[in-house]
Amino acid sequence: MCPAHVGQTVEMGIAATVVFTVLLVSAAAAFVRVKGPPLANLNFMVGMATGELAGQLLALSTCLVVALCVLGWPSGTLGGVAIALAATAEAVLSVLLLVGLRSRGVVTRSLAAARWPLPDVNGPRRPRWLRWWRTWLAIPRRGAGVRIDRDIAYADDDRFGDAHLLDVIRPRGDVANAPVMLYVHGGAWVIGSKREQGLPMLHELASRGWVCVTCNYRLSPKATWPDHVVDVKRALAWTKVHASEFGGDPSRFLAISGSSAGGQLASLAALTANDAAFQPGFEDADTSVDACVSLYGVLEMTGDRRLMGRQGRALETLLSSKVMKVPVDAAPELYAAASPIERITASAPAFLVVQGTRDTLVPVEVARAFVAKFERATQAPLAYVELPLAQHAFDLLCSPRSSATTRGIATSLEALVRSRATTAST
Repeated sequence: MCPAHVGQTVEMGIAATVVFTVLLVSAAAAFVRVKGPPLANLNFMVGMATGELAGQLLALSTCLVVALCVLGWPSGTLGGVAIALAATAEAVLSVLLLVGLRSRGVVTRSLAAARWPLPDVNGPRRPRWLRWWRTWLAIPRRGAGVRIDRDIAYADDDRFGDAHLLDVIRPRGDVANAPVMLYVHGGAWVIGSKREQGLPMLHELASRGWVCVTCNYRLSPKATWPDHVVDVKRALAWTKVHASEFGGDPSRFLAISGSSAGGQLASLAALTANDAAFQPGFEDADTSVDACVSLYGVLEMTGDRRLMGRQGRALETLLSSKVMKVPVDAAPELYAAASPIERITASAPAFLVVQGTRDTLVPVEVARAFVAKFERATQAPLAYVELPLAQHAFDLLCSPRSSATTRGIATSLEALVRSRATTAST
């Protein structure tokens, strides 16, 4: 073997070893839940991306193995190490893909056991928008059957730029008397946009005939609590009045949903209907909803260590420095009033809570505690879906897991719509 070829083989072996090492470490991160910053944030980003793109990464890894075989797999120690790393990485990715694919069964069983009206015994029905090829492409791009009306003002002032703008996502063509969904984006109350999150769910609902609204709101550190939830309430009030202009009928059915910090805002808004403290200047507006869907929502805001562990300290630091701008010890009532888990009453609307077991930013214990208290405090419809190996923000991408939860959410909400229609007609 000539020296040049030997050099190329060594270089190829080093490159293969590095690539498969990175792939293996990334895949392993999806199995781990790091407790507390700063590694928790890295664990979240790497684990979420790898877990939701396991199929694509498995295909990429397989293509790389085939290419190396064609080119001449590196010999010697490096070749053996690369083989071992590739085999292990592909095995781990295969497990992640299998778990993601089995999410549909997890969702179906969870809904079958839920305190929910008119359960669909056949499970979530076939999606209209979120087809297999969208799952493969991963990026949730709008389909031909959905239109979006962008940047509509929901407040009468323009002092806050695009903070008081919303988009309406709805079916193309004529639509009337459609059920309505308001979605609230996440981003730790400091970042995020109405155009970035919840898209698989919103596009699927619009394809099924829903009118969906997704809103911006004032962000910290410029905004100080409760500006954020006040804006969400204002968007709710706007939706009640104006959704009919886009074919929606909030009097038929109105749901609210949110993810992460948006899950906190959506849940709090749902549990504090018509609360004047969160409706300054529009105290008489009706902000009640029929249902709330919390996607890995921050349902406890005091940083309770029993539920949040080390991540509770990180939450407390964020809130006290940028959002509340006062320490929890100095204003415990402010933090408690912002915690959805503390606002559950017998008059609560229907709730569907979705949470992953590997969420490093909002531990699964928070969702479990909220669901347990909700079960005790009210007879309202309740469903809880706990997803094995799911990370925070898993639904940013179209994946087998987000496809399963989207189908389950749509099926559950449609069951509530049917139940309400049946009740109204009797």
